[in-house]
Amino acid sequence: MPIKPPVNARREADALAQKPARLTPTSADDGTHQLLKWGGSTLAVGILCALLTRTVFGGIGPQGPHTNSGWMALIVTMMCLPFGFLLFLLGALKWLRNRRR
Repeated sequence: MPIKPPVNARREADALAQKPARLTPTSADDGTHQLLKWGGSTLAVGILCALLTRTVFGGIGPQGPHTNSGWMALIVTMMCLPFGFLLFLLGALKWLRNRRR
């Protein structure tokens, strides 16, 4: 003799089957705002570290920065600039796509 699921589980399954599936997310929850915000923030940190390396932390000579803090700021710059640029670019392209809809 098969075991029957509870009545509430059947009702929930029927209710889920009747709801239309949403294939594409709306512009409010597709992550565009987060990509633009965090991409811009990461890009700003990279630019700030690049400026600090050139000015406050001793500048950059032919063999690299002159101080340890200059080297650390250069490492942060080299991580933040490409990653922030790609995040911001992806967010901008998604924003343009959502604007056309």
